[in-house]
Amino acid sequence: MTLTLTLTLRTRFALAFALVGAAVAVLVGALSYRAASDRVLSEIDRTLRSATVALAQAQGRLQEPAPSEVIAQAPDLFPGPDRPGPGDEEERRLILQTVAGDGTSAHIGGPDVTLPVSDTTRALAASGKAGEWDVTEVVVAGRTYRRLTTALGGNRGALQVAAQVDQTHFVLGGMAREIAMVSFVVMLVAAGAGRLVAGRITRRLVRLTEVAEEVSADGRVVSEDPGLMGGRDEVGRLSTSFSRMLARIAAARDAQERLVHDAAHELRTPLTSLRTNATVLRRVAELSPQARDRLLADVEGETGELAHLVDELVELALAGGHDEPEEAVRLAAVARRVARRVYRRTGRLIHIDADATVVHGRPQGLERALANLLENAAKFDPAGDDPIKVRIHRGTVTVSDRGPGITPADLPHIFDRFYRADTARPLPGSGLGLAIVRDVAEAHGGTVTAAPRPGGGVRIGFTVDESRLLSGGARE
Repeated sequence: MTLTLTLTLRTRFALAFALVGAAVAVLVGALSYRAASDRVLSEIDRTLRSATVALAQAQGRLQEPAPSEVIAQAPDLFPGPDRPGPGDEEERRLILQTVAGDGTSAHIGGPDVTLPVSDTTRALAASGKAGEWDVTEVVVAGRTYRRLTTALGGNRGALQVAAQVDQTHFVLGGMAREIAMVSFVVMLVAAGAGRLVAGRITRRLVRLTEVAEEVSADGRVVSEDPGLMGGRDEVGRLSTSFSRMLARIAAARDAQERLVHDAAHELRTPLTSLRTNATVLRRVAELSPQARDRLLADVEGETGELAHLVDELVELALAGGHDEPEEAVRLAAVARRVARRVYRRTGRLIHIDADATVVHGRPQGLERALANLLENAAKFDPAGDDPIKVRIHRGTVTVSDRGPGITPADLPHIFDRFYRADTARPLPGSGLGLAIVRDVAEAHGGTVTAAPRPGGGVRIGFTVDESRLLSGGARE
């Protein structure tokens, strides 16, 4: 049986903060304890050396050692307000002892405690040079003593001075326990802080994960989520970008569904007519020649209209041109190219007034938008008394005609898909041309415009976002 432990990102952050906090606290505590311990023990060693010097000087003057005076002159081992009371005087006193060259020891002062003689002590007493010393801690009768052994040299043995350090170890042990407690508290505080910080950092990541799982589970794409917005750090920028991506996907999906529904609605009429004509064709032998000609003409017309509708649906689906690479596009050149093509098809004169605007965009999409505007103008202004006018100025394209114009009621809807005004119903078309123009404009960060033209007709056009302008302004 395998047990798998899964930790959340928030828990991992908390553990990481706790480990780092504990490591720092332990390191600082260990260094602090080491510094305090070294200082205290160094002070004790200084006291022991001072006592040893006093004894050595007394022996050098061939005087009888005065242990009481040596002890009295030695620095206090327990300075400050916490010094031991009178009952602890025995613990404060130094133990003085000599060691002969053969290793025998003699107690010469202080508490009646015999210090053990080690091999190192024998070596110092027998052959050590004057001034050589060794510091060790020994346990005698359950008490710990810090012992300094100093060689006198010249086969004169060695001097030993010792002090009881149980109280010192007790103080250092208490200090170690306090450091350990502080380290534990620091670790808990670090873990809490890590969990709090991790919660703030990962809150948007958690929401982002939940949204992604919802999309993966049922394929439902939600719109822009306010819970993912905000923040200037990497997580905030990721969450904001993900939220905007969801919004764009949701908008694209809604647009796709609308296109499918509208296309199904518009395709139903020509398909119904073709189905009816197909039923009549089963009895073609019973029809007169004139009826057969009308029927075939009707089938051809419906088939052509259906083909035109399919073509415009394809153009509408590709109007955004997201797969088309962007490049520098000179709008005047595009307008002249489209004008020649429309002239060959309709015979209509087109007057172009263009500056040297160059935009960063999708050439095929821009050409399709211009072609739809010109073909729309030619269709609604068949008389051709005045030429169709195209004006291009700093990323704004406007096409003007002298057709029947647009009523105020129709004006807000002319760029909707499959919308056809009353004046346009007798004319061929699907109502998708201007919708394609709008999609191309939006793909380039622009908008569409439409307004009545003074003297009759209409002005329809689109703009390109100024950030896409590479150059423009000079007349051509």
